[in-house]
Amino acid sequence: MRSEHATPVRPQEQGSAGSAAAVAHPNIALIKYWGKRDEQLILPRTDSLSMTLDIFPTTTRVRLAPGASNDDVTFNGVPATGEAHRRVIAFLELVRERAGLPHRAVVETENTVPTGAGLASSASGFAALAVAAAGAYGLDPDATALSRLARRGSGSASRSVFAGFAVWHAGRGTGTDADLCSYAEPVPVADLDPALVVAVVNAGPKAVSSREAMRRTVDTSPLYGAWADSSGDDLAEMRTALRLGDLDAVGEIAERNAFGMHATMLAARPAVRYLSSATLTVLDRVLQLRRDGVPAYATMDAGPNVKVLCHRADADRVAEAVRRAVPDGAAHVAGPGPGARLLNEDGR
Repeated sequence: MRSEHATPVRPQEQGSAGSAAAVAHPNIALIKYWGKRDEQLILPRTDSLSMTLDIFPTTTRVRLAPGASNDDVTFNGVPATGEAHRRVIAFLELVRERAGLPHRAVVETENTVPTGAGLASSASGFAALAVAAAGAYGLDPDATALSRLARRGSGSASRSVFAGFAVWHAGRGTGTDADLCSYAEPVPVADLDPALVVAVVNAGPKAVSSREAMRRTVDTSPLYGAWADSSGDDLAEMRTALRLGDLDAVGEIAERNAFGMHATMLAARPAVRYLSSATLTVLDRVLQLRRDGVPAYATMDAGPNVKVLCHRADADRVAEAVRRAVPDGAAHVAGPGPGARLLNEDGR
């Protein structure tokens, strides 16, 4: 499976000086990112591995506004506020510092994935912003540098820079050296035909943000250290399974890694519980599918929604089983998707 990433071009090369647009897709971690060792640089405690999806794209346009006193940021036509606004402004300040340009910007983001629901909206959002902002401000990073830049907005965005499967290296050390060695890159994968059925049981925002849940888990959960240690073993086995094209092994490893992560949250003090009754209903249905001879494996991020890894040939059956289990929910079938990339003026 080939990685399809694009390097931003300088704005004058795109045809509209100081303006660029980009699109990126969310990724779902099969080996989870959970816990930071550096909040400012967004450096993780463990390596992680994900699959970029071919659904739920985020499109972001960045236009420089020389003379403006403030950045103008909108999400789906609505002015950004609160923490979401603060994170975008902080990211733009980082880009301005690297570009040596003081200009404020107009940022317009169109998001097709529910925000704050554990469906990786920040991954697609900051990957698209990284590509568009780099283009608008005249930066020309290679893929590794672009991944590092996206990481500063949202850790998981470092992986959405790449198509298909990617591993995000936690890196070692502190400061500048640590920043340089924490980035994502494509993972060699044998011929696979995977699908990920995204079971949306609640599209609303989480009561506890991922950032707060991570802090609480790392600081208070007695299970966190053991999970972090075992996650390294899971990653090694996952990379082998992908190299061999063994999708069933990939699913088994992903499921145990996700369950372990949620166990660390349940053991936090106070506990962080994202699993709802509808979540458990979907998990039970996944187990029944396996009993019926359909290889299907669950993974979950910080939220109640479940993603089910399966063979592409089984995706429709898995999606229908999920819909029957949670009639008020939704099931979306995804495959491996493209990396973050610039758009031409005609939107291509």
